Amino acid sequence: MKAAPLKILVTGGKGFIGSAVVRHLINETRHSVINVDKMTYAATEGSTQSIADSPLYEFEHADICDIDCITEVFAEHAPDAVMHLAAESHVDRSIDGPAAFVQTNLIGTFNDARRRH
Repeated sequence: MKAAPLKILVTGGKGFIGSAVVRHLINETRHSVINVDKMTYAATEGSTQSIADSPLYEFEHADICDIDCITEVFAEHAPDAVMHLAAESHVDRSIDGPAAFVQTNLIGTFNDARRRH
């Protein structure tokens, strides 16, 4: 017996790795995906174009550090699972602006985890 499809919330789903995961989930599984991305320098607008019209796919332009916004996203979509792939990862940028890394990678992750409980 096959397991029921899940509703999976993916953070950072417009980035290089996140968009590959989102495309795989939509193209190769029966799961639905809510893609949450802030659309920073690491995101690519067209990265999910091939699956944008799928009834299993939704995009939320949101910042994981905005607890009110993330609370709304969780309330609206009620995901079964979360794949947290949003992160600041460019080393050169971390030297020039370390505060953004702390905000996204620590506070954003904390907010994401807090919404699941």
